[in-house]
Amino acid sequence: MVEYRIDRRSGVATYVQIVQQTKQALRLGLLEPGDKLPTAREVVEATAINPNTVLKAYRELEREGLVEARRGLGTFVRRGLNTAPADSPLRVELEAWAVRARAAGLERDDVDALFTSVLDTHFKGDES
Repeated sequence: MVEYRIDRRSGVATYVQIVQQTKQALRLGLLEPGDKLPTAREVVEATAINPNTVLKAYRELEREGLVEARRGLGTFVRRGLNTAPADSPLRVELEAWAVRARAAGLERDDVDALFTSVLDTHFKGDES
């Protein structure tokens, strides 16, 4: 089951953070079709956010066809996005690169800027 982490200082709307984290879990294969998302109550208890925020995020995921709400049962994954599973060789390479970047003295923001620059170069015009 996915555990949401809300960064109140990020400037990103809370419901968008839930949508993004759910999609990330789908891409990594941590959530698969048939899996149940945490209930709104469980998310509220873990994150201290408004239940309507959770419901808004789940409605957005449902609108995108990724999940479906089943009355009285919960919200379930309809389809995955797992094109880069958590055990992918590419992840292993990226982990090693991150270790080298940190050893070279780069901060998280430096790595983020560098990585974003490379992505922008190689994925021009691709929007997820």
